[in-house]
Amino acid sequence: MVTLGALLLVGFSVFLILHPVISGKEAPLESAGEDPSDAQFRKRVSLLQLRDAEYEYAMGKLGEEDYQALRKEISAEALAAIRAELAETRESVGPAYESESADLEQEIARVRARLKGGTFCSECGHPNDAGSRFCSQCGSPLQSPRTSSAP
Repeated sequence: MVTLGALLLVGFSVFLILHPVISGKEAPLESAGEDPSDAQFRKRVSLLQLRDAEYEYAMGKLGEEDYQALRKEISAEALAAIRAELAETRESVGPAYESESADLEQEIARVRARLKGGTFCSECGHPNDAGSRFCSQCGSPLQSPRTSSAP
């Protein structure tokens, strides 16, 4: 009986080990995407350094003064890398980025206007334009207008 249990345990272990190989699943050793830019690499390294500094401070390896100085320095590096990455993104996307940004700002302005003076659907909560009689999302009849207390 013990032998049968041991054989089942060994068989199950072998199955768990060989199952990914037999099924064809694999984990690539290299990233599938393109290589990160210099700014993306600097951002990632800075954020990892910040995480490590916070860990060392929490473990008591760094004193308060050293931690604050290190955190300030690494945060400045990370912020500079993030700004450089944003600049690269704007350069690579070009005018399309600016156009999409303007479209997004217009959509936000429309939603804010609806929130200020519109009516909310009692069925789905969708904001509708002022004077609407039916919900533009679900088609339910709208009741009396109710304004939002959000800014």
